[in-house]
Amino acid sequence: MEKAKNKKLWIIIIIIIAVLAIALGVTAYLNMGNLGEKKALQENAIIVIKSGDKKLAEANMDYITSLGEEEFKANLKKSGKPPVEHSYTGIPMKNLFAGLKIDMVNVTTVVLKAIDGYASALTLSEVMEDDNVYIVYKMDGKSLGNAENGGDGPYLALVRTDPYSQRWCKLLTEIDLR
Repeated sequence: MEKAKNKKLWIIIIIIIAVLAIALGVTAYLNMGNLGEKKALQENAIIVIKSGDKKLAEANMDYITSLGEEEFKANLKKSGKPPVEHSYTGIPMKNLFAGLKIDMVNVTTVVLKAIDGYASALTLSEVMEDDNVYIVYKMDGKSLGNAENGGDGPYLALVRTDPYSQRWCKLLTEIDLR
């Protein structure tokens, strides 16, 4: 009797593992094409601006740097460590939307998406506030690099009013307007 219970338990465990393995495989397959697209965006330093599934625009480094480059200081707080002040170079995110003539009338939320799947949501009022949300491409005078070389770029979305740097978005490749 005990052997029969153990056998049933093992069969259930094997079925659960098989289902999880299949789910993982399907998810990996579905994200494979998307990863290639994101990697190309990162390699070419392009940010895509979308509204849901609709692509509104894209911007490359030359275009972004032409929109009013600013240098400023902000504190970077990493987990378990005290904040460290750095000098950043970038543009106010609102300059990107204005430069691309993107209609922001019905937008309430700006979702920042990174190549690694991380996402951070900001309110439109935060993004439109002066000296608050920036698209950064240099820290302490140096390029941010990219994921392959251990960097945080080519772009980092930085929220200056966030004292713990928790809603910053390194490896930024996409901005979704909702």
